Amino acid sequence: MKPPAPYQNRLGMGNQCARALWGLVGACLFRPTPRLPGFWAWRRLILRLFGAKLGRGVKVYASARIWAPWNLEIGDHGVIGPWTDIYSVDRVVLGPGAWVSQYAFLCTAGHDVTDPARALTTAPIRIGANAWVAAGVFVGPGVTVGEGAVLAARACVVRDVKAGQVVGGNPARLLKRRRLR
Repeated sequence: MKPPAPYQNRLGMGNQCARALWGLVGACLFRPTPRLPGFWAWRRLILRLFGAKLGRGVKVYASARIWAPWNLEIGDHGVIGPWTDIYSVDRVVLGPGAWVSQYAFLCTAGHDVTDPARALTTAPIRIGANAWVAAGVFVGPGVTVGEGAVLAARACVVRDVKAGQVVGGNPARLLKRRRLR
């Protein structure tokens, strides 16, 4: 069997340089900020300087790891909780009032397992308005979560979740439905 071709980064040198700069600025000016009210605005400013589209009152905790802020969009009063991992190789969009709780992992990239070279694959993640991604949830590439849906703690979500659904488990399955308004 022939060995796989070396991995090729299709994101380019510009992306790598931007991520290096983000890593430096993030380490020096974003992550060390305390959990005090005035620092929400400071972190929003830094994220916006790196291309994030953020609504009013967005809260991003300092310990959150964001791979590429320029691929992040958060509606009004959205929250990215502590120790979350936003692997935003592709777009990550949170609707207004959406919450992503501690230790959640939103992953927009993977590799083509049918390709011997394991080519990079990406797909956006969309979290609807007032949806809640609870603690420790994994959300895979290409997943859309409907308005008001809840992804229960430690769920592994690799398929779309409809509005008002509560899902949990690995793989995530429907647990119940919520009444929206």
